[in-house]
Amino acid sequence: MQKRLLQRLEDIGQSLEHSGKALALIGLGSVGLELERLDEHSDLDFFAIVQEGQKAFFLEDLSWLSRLAPIVYTVRNTVDGFKLLYADGIFCEFAVFEGQELSSIPFAAGRVVWKAEHILDTIAQPIQTSKASEFNLEWNLGEALTNLYIGLKRLARGEKLSAARFVQGYALDRVLELAEHLESAHADTWPDPFSRERRLEQRLPMFSVHLPAFVQGYECTVESAQAMLLWLEQHFSPNVEMVLAIRDLIKSSTSSPQSPRAEGFKSLL
Repeated sequence: MQKRLLQRLEDIGQSLEHSGKALALIGLGSVGLELERLDEHSDLDFFAIVQEGQKAFFLEDLSWLSRLAPIVYTVRNTVDGFKLLYADGIFCEFAVFEGQELSSIPFAAGRVVWKAEHILDTIAQPIQTSKASEFNLEWNLGEALTNLYIGLKRLARGEKLSAARFVQGYALDRVLELAEHLESAHADTWPDPFSRERRLEQRLPMFSVHLPAFVQGYECTVESAQAMLLWLEQHFSPNVEMVLAIRDLIKSSTSSPQSPRAEGFKSLL
């Protein structure tokens, strides 16, 4: 599968070249500079860089891709590109940019698969990069605590989906950022500047053992909140009053007759 993926990408480059309207093809992610992690589950992520005034040509007619192999599904997922599935199982996510647009597009550095002779290799290097916000312990800890609190309040109202998102989504996002400042990431893993959860299990193996307790599902928001609160208390010094307020909500939820796990969970409080 890996060879087929790379060959399809090379074929796309040739198709762009034959169009006479393109400048370059940039492979991204596992078909870019991270080839060592390419496997049978990888997608083809790429940018097609085209001549000025030709963007619509490539977006409105995908024959430059369909002539390579049958396509069974496409969806225009952004103004600049598509997600696409070939009949042979190769999945693509791509965007089309005119050369001058790249200067304002943040992306992780890629690999030049094909380029016109006059184009420099630096076209695969972003001018705009994702701006990593400066780590703020107080802010992250505060957001984690307040999202746990709000989520449990939503649960008390019967808003179970909103509660699950606040606890197992928003609060967890902040816990992940806190974890990155406790455990050094493995050097042989590739961080994703746009998605903190990517390859987390490989990057932070010690922390990731807690994830089953932090993400227990739609019916287990209380248990997930309890596990995250315990972790925060073990590794940081969260505000005592806020911790007590969250614990009160946990107790209220687990003592409610509506909670199927109330009896078994009381021993954890």
